[in-house]
Amino acid sequence: MAVGNGKIKAETSERQQGADLTPAEWHLMECLWEQAPRTGREVVDYLKADMGWSKSTTLTMLRRMTEKGLISCDVSGEVRCYRPLVKRQEALLRETEDFLSRVYKGSVGMLMSTLTKKQNLSKEEIRELYDILEEAERGV
Repeated sequence: MAVGNGKIKAETSERQQGADLTPAEWHLMECLWEQAPRTGREVVDYLKADMGWSKSTTLTMLRRMTEKGLISCDVSGEVRCYRPLVKRQEALLRETEDFLSRVYKGSVGMLMSTLTKKQNLSKEEIRELYDILEEAERGV
């Protein structure tokens, strides 16, 4: 899989691990991750309400993302149904790894330091972070 300009060039229409999604692609994927399959009409209506996108913009995005192998399109008569080929968790992991590498030079400690200095964490959130760290420690 080749990556360039923040976009993915899919080698196959199979599940794409580590797909870099553009901001617009994230919106469309969120629609499909929320509920799939969705008809083209449902996707158009969702993104019109959520993002103000026109029908032609949404249909162009659906076509391009199908060509990239990010989503699949099943045709039944005149109805097209779309489903994601990239799992949300895979996309989140790839995006997080890219962000951590690019902004924090791979340092989770630096990221956490920044987050905790700028955020007023609740006791529940702090406990959740401890639980995550304890789980990570057990996995080492």
